[in-house]
Amino acid sequence: MWVVRILQETVDNMNEFKTYHPIVNFTYFVFVIGFSCFFMHPVCLGISLASGFVYSVMLKGKKTIRNNLLYMLPMILVTALLNPAFNHEGITVLDYLPDNNPLTLESIIYGICAAVMLVSVICHFSCYNEVMTSDKFIYLFGKIIPALSLVISMTLRFVPKFQAQLKVVANAQRTLGRDVSNGSIIERAKHGLHILSIMTTWSLENAIDTADSMKSRGYGLPGRTAFSIFTFDKRDKKALLMILLLGVYTFVGSRMGGLDFRYFPSIQGVTPTVFSVSVFVAYLLLCIYPIMIEIWEVRRWKAIRSNI
Repeated sequence: MWVVRILQETVDNMNEFKTYHPIVNFTYFVFVIGFSCFFMHPVCLGISLASGFVYSVMLKGKKTIRNNLLYMLPMILVTALLNPAFNHEGITVLDYLPDNNPLTLESIIYGICAAVMLVSVICHFSCYNEVMTSDKFIYLFGKIIPALSLVISMTLRFVPKFQAQLKVVANAQRTLGRDVSNGSIIERAKHGLHILSIMTTWSLENAIDTADSMKSRGYGLPGRTAFSIFTFDKRDKKALLMILLLGVYTFVGSRMGGLDFRYFPSIQGVTPTVFSVSVFVAYLLLCIYPIMIEIWEVRRWKAIRSNI
């Protein structure tokens, strides 16, 4: 219960990590998302999933718990069922499928771990979209790769904007009696295609408007200056240094075998040592670094209010 209370208290206050310099935010997500894509050790997968889930709830509120579970659980279940149907490696045979291929314990566990990895990456990307806004991304890469940074920024913003606009269009069509839940199957399909046509037209027009707007402002031209509200202060230096230390230590530790783990032909991991445990701890601290910042700020703010 205390975890839920802390999460709710944090949601009700400002998300402090979002106020850090863009280079701090971007460096954090590069490490965390990159490690989440490649670390297949069960401990690393658990750390990545738990930290991504908790931080997404901190950023978006309690409703995110339900939304996350709606795609997490089915994805893990489907992957766990599909992987053994195509992957028959492993020495622990549990049974034989109708096509006489073996059903192995290793393939089932690997399917679950692969699903956890995918879900954790999605969680971290949802946090990335909340923290790394388009203005932050363009601030970092606008001068280096102006065209590509604009395209990437538009791409990352497309899904949430598309969902918001889809709700508006669907509600408008529902008032006209052309909702996908009205009529026969053929009529529902026509209504769905009509909404899809509207959304496609909106997407193309929005992309053209954005491109024309940026072109009229001289975006990407040599010598162009831009106003920025971001300043790199002592707080950002400390955070960036801590993230770099934890990230580099985790990366070096993984290259030295501290996170080695195999699923085939048999499940086997590295023997726990002081070094391997230190790598796990570094990875844990890296993943929960924004969470620690948020909790610390909530506690500090409550202490300030109690002294007033």
